Amino acid sequence: MSIPKSVTKQKGKLILKNGKTFEGYIFGSHKSVAGEVVFNTGMVGYPETLTDPSYKGQILVMTYPLIGNYGIPQMDSDDIPQNFESSRVQVSGLIVSEESEAYNHWNSVESLNDWLKRFDVPGLYGIDTRMLTKILREHGTMLGKIEVGNEKVDYYDPDKDDLISKVTVSNVTKYGNGKKRILLIDCGCKKSILTNILERDVTVIRVPYDYDVEKEDYDGVVISNGPGNPVVYKQLVASTKKLIQKQVPILGICMGHQILALAAGAKTYKLKYGHRSQNQPVKEVNSNKCYVTSQNHSFAVDTKTLPRGWYPWFENLNDYSNEGMIHERLPFRSVQFHPEATPGPVDTSFIFDEFLKDI
Repeated sequence: MSIPKSVTKQKGKLILKNGKTFEGYIFGSHKSVAGEVVFNTGMVGYPETLTDPSYKGQILVMTYPLIGNYGIPQMDSDDIPQNFESSRVQVSGLIVSEESEAYNHWNSVESLNDWLKRFDVPGLYGIDTRMLTKILREHGTMLGKIEVGNEKVDYYDPDKDDLISKVTVSNVTKYGNGKKRILLIDCGCKKSILTNILERDVTVIRVPYDYDVEKEDYDGVVISNGPGNPVVYKQLVASTKKLIQKQVPILGICMGHQILALAAGAKTYKLKYGHRSQNQPVKEVNSNKCYVTSQNHSFAVDTKTLPRGWYPWFENLNDYSNEGMIHERLPFRSVQFHPEATPGPVDTSFIFDEFLKDI
């Protein structure tokens, strides 16, 4: 068990765009940042959550009151990290009710405080996260900033930025040696998407989001999760249209689902406060089967705009928003949730098998 060191507490504050201010204490990096303030209701899995590239540009509020109590495991520099979803902390800032200085777990090597400090990410604790979450639920996600001392920052809207360029891979990388060749378009791909595909004995060709899809030979395409507003990525939508025209089997996940929808001719819209947790219930539209899923997204596909030949595959049982779509006869399918989970239930890992059956 790690025993916390006695340190001088420095005050900081979260300032929402509507003027509401929350005062607390800084941990991690002592610097000011700005972003979109969103909340996640997960009780565990903070190492995976904080390294999910889909959180780029966001200040994350954890609704569970104890964060950091099992520390952080060893973070290796491998291309496929063992205990995380990417090789760095992706959130712009972290808001918690109580930051657990003492941690205890068999594979923990450092505290949440030290880990955030190492990646130059600030945290704020001593915040009434229940009240903050109620505000976000009532008014919707909003821009905000963590300010420390006299360091001022301007508000920053990640929806206007090309966030994927900051989290995609730089080079083409090949994994595995299976007969089926899968092109993985990396929009900020979680590690678990890659490992779930590789477990099914295929070759994966992982490419940047703006890569020329006609340069490689492959049997199917996976468009990964990623951060930001899908309408920003016009080049990626255009590339996906080419794949549709060629009738290449496609699986879209989260951002990939939204990109595929835009390429097909549908529209997307921003949810009031998004879906971020490991307990989102979804129902398969043409059956009575329900699943508990892991989710992290701000935008959704408008089911009413799906073009002819495309049908909703899943729907969210909390707000009935679209959670997936499928083509009536061509090998195209996508889901808004995360079939790879991590953290979360693995109820929907069969989605990868369904995709490979199309090839």
